Amino acid sequence: MEERGGRAGGFRKDTVDRLLRLHFRDGRIRVNADAQLLMAELLKVFVRAAARAARQAQAEDLNKVDIEQLEKVLPQLLLDF
Repeated sequence: MEERGGRAGGFRKDTVDRLLRLHFRDGRIRVNADAQLLMAELLKVFVRAAARAARQAQAEDLNKVDIEQLEKVLPQLLLDF
């Protein structure tokens, strides 16, 4: 997991922090740097999956991504690890 120039996993730290805070009920909860890096890595995987599923849908001449396209790209994502 990398951190470069205020970015974690390719996402700005404040973006990751805001996404995490959307689900917290207590506004006093703090998010440490390790949690931000982990969340950024998970976001990167999620975005990569969505992009690959979109390309799969385009290859099948579909206008929207369905669960079937996501299921087709999941083995590729496992190979990324």
